[in-house]
Amino acid sequence: MKAGIWMALGVFMSSAMAQNPLEVGDAPLAIPTFHCVGLYWSPPGGSAERQVSVRYRRQGAPEWREALAMRYNPIPGTDEDLADYRGSIVGLVPGTEYDVELSLEGTAVRQRITARTWSEEFPIGKTISLPEVSHEKLVIEESGSPDGYVLYAPAPGKMATIDGRNVIDHCIDINASYVIVRGLTLKEPQSHAIVILNGHDIVIEQCDISGWGLPNAEQPDLWGKNMEAALFAREADRENPAIERVILQRCRIHDPRHDTNSWYEWRKELDPEKKADRWHTGGPQAVTMYNTKGNHVIRYNECWSDLDHMYNDIIGGGSNGSFRGAPGPDSDIYGNIVSHCWDDGLEVEGGNRNNRVWGNYIRQCMIMIGNAATSIGPLYIWRNVAELSQSRPNAGGLHFLKMGFAGGEHWMTGHMYILHNTLFGPDEWLPTGGLGGNRIVKHTVSRNNILHVRSPDGYSASEDKRNIDNDFDYDLFNGKIPEGQEPHGIRGEPVYRPGSGYDPATKTGSFQLTDGSPGAGAGEPIPNFSDDFTGNGPDMGAHQRGAPPMRFGVGAGRP
Repeated sequence: MKAGIWMALGVFMSSAMAQNPLEVGDAPLAIPTFHCVGLYWSPPGGSAERQVSVRYRRQGAPEWREALAMRYNPIPGTDEDLADYRGSIVGLVPGTEYDVELSLEGTAVRQRITARTWSEEFPIGKTISLPEVSHEKLVIEESGSPDGYVLYAPAPGKMATIDGRNVIDHCIDINASYVIVRGLTLKEPQSHAIVILNGHDIVIEQCDISGWGLPNAEQPDLWGKNMEAALFAREADRENPAIERVILQRCRIHDPRHDTNSWYEWRKELDPEKKADRWHTGGPQAVTMYNTKGNHVIRYNECWSDLDHMYNDIIGGGSNGSFRGAPGPDSDIYGNIVSHCWDDGLEVEGGNRNNRVWGNYIRQCMIMIGNAATSIGPLYIWRNVAELSQSRPNAGGLHFLKMGFAGGEHWMTGHMYILHNTLFGPDEWLPTGGLGGNRIVKHTVSRNNILHVRSPDGYSASEDKRNIDNDFDYDLFNGKIPEGQEPHGIRGEPVYRPGSGYDPATKTGSFQLTDGSPGAGAGEPIPNFSDDFTGNGPDMGAHQRGAPPMRFGVGAGRP
């Protein structure tokens, strides 16, 4: 990869939860969220030999800040890629207007745009107060507007519960736009708790959701029906998706009704005659999304269960081998606590066009983040903490990142950036692999990660002979790595400060290295991703020395 990969000049654009009116062409397109903006540009003269540098500033500020450069990566056979160059600016302030400048390297071609990130305040046009207890499904069909959302919430000073008693199919069906569902307790529907049938600009917040899901038809006493979810969204018309800008925030999602089989427990529907020795997991999820239009935000949620009611994936969906997938393009997943699944904690697969995953605490999953395959990209995964990789009770799990491909190697055409993540915990519960175990990896940049795997015989980064276009460097690792990679990486094991770890009482974590640990101050500065450090370089891993404790779950992201 060119030495100029970190060169950049900035980015931004948007509207506060309204549809972006720009068209793709010579003019750049920007698609925002609260803290990020996705950028798209097809400048004349673009090529694989030229990057687009990006810089940005708050409007009116005197100084520009650098962001990551965008790489040339048109994807043949689809218009889902939107442009030849794609990239993101991260770490932005909600409800703020920015100037963005894009420059084609080695030319005079340059464009400036302005963009506003989403506001965290939603105007309320109408409030519908719900009864303290209901056993009827809430059907939401009344839409609000950008200037006035329709809010469904308990009456002032009261609580509101929709108790399905395993009789109604769902607690809530949504077929409307500009709506907010706030502060409800949803429990015991037969199937999914909340189903989004259609609509955009939908906010689900501060809800407590439990006890959902149908049983598996073949083994109802053992497993749940696959993909039953607390929040379920599937496009009725895959070619013309309409479900867009769904925000799931500060919810507690826990204890589905049924269990999921591990890969080592027989699932009859897949193998009636029990000829195999492993079976794909199948069961409930916290979030299931299929091929939506995207631009969603899933943040500050707590998703947990127990060993008798495990998830399949916790947040995920499909279709994996596709140009769309889950959660959908221009989406963010951050600040969540997810635990207790027999497959992927976070499944971020399919197109992954400007998808961003950061600041999550991922625990007790077989694979922490599924990213197979990324067909469009770029996908950004940074400052996540993974702990306790487990494939079945009392047995260790697999990898931090799945990598590989779903549906065929031809889907592995998008770029990925894996930055400042930490694999934490006692040796027996560390992942066996970091960047994909020994699965195929393509078009991936890895920097400043702690790739601490269970054994030096494991793979901190894949050595698959089919790997192409990867750039692994400045990582701390103890396992195998590909020949020729990690020229500035450090072989060793992290030494954390006394008392490090996750505190379930406060939902905070300390994962800082000691001053003398391998990896302390030894990372590479990455514009827009590791700006806040002192000394010659940032620390490897998710938690910079001197930073406050990391916060996760419903209390995160607040002053």
